[in-house]
Amino acid sequence: MAETTPAEVMAELAELEDPKIREVNERHGDDHGVNLGKLRALAKRLKTQHELARGLWKTGDSAARLLALLICRPKAFERDELDAMLREARTPKVHDWLVNYAVKKNRHSEELRAAWMADPDPVVASAGWALTTERVAKKSEGLDLPALLDVIEAEMKGAPDRLQWAMNHCLAQIGIEHAEYRARAIDIGERLEVLKDYPTSPGCTSPFAPTWITEMVRRQRG
Repeated sequence: MAETTPAEVMAELAELEDPKIREVNERHGDDHGVNLGKLRALAKRLKTQHELARGLWKTGDSAARLLALLICRPKAFERDELDAMLREARTPKVHDWLVNYAVKKNRHSEELRAAWMADPDPVVASAGWALTTERVAKKSEGLDLPALLDVIEAEMKGAPDRLQWAMNHCLAQIGIEHAEYRARAIDIGERLEVLKDYPTSPGCTSPFAPTWITEMVRRQRG
């Protein structure tokens, strides 16, 4: 059976393009018009094809890059390859999927986390914070949580949106998972007031850290 080519997949993606979906996505900074359910169905049909994923990523097209992240083999990427991909991933959805679907499952994730946390580019740094949040929740041994809170306290208020959001998530996760730092995390959130007035749909939890922490702890206690 002949291997699927990037050009064939790009033709399929073009057929799935929906102007209304593109219009909604563009309001959130994403530049693609493909329904994600249909994109996942296409990925399921293609199955894992790492070289095809690499070819799709190289097109620079956001829908193609999202599909690439669904059919790639995360452990097959080299450290520098993932670093370059992150710096090219400028739209929020591609950035988030790259971190969650590829970097988190790769052996270089911890090394990249440390490097990205210190990066001067706020979008790259936000990926470092996302990986740190994952560690706060699942494997916090070796993390200096008071030092993280110090950085959040000093820098979150003035951080650009994407970085601010990632730092705020880390702040909430520290407060939710680590009772000994909960009061300080809530205090930082209350004083900085980041996302305090963020519009939240009925039934959803506000991303304002003190509210988020309090609600998640309440649920854990049942």
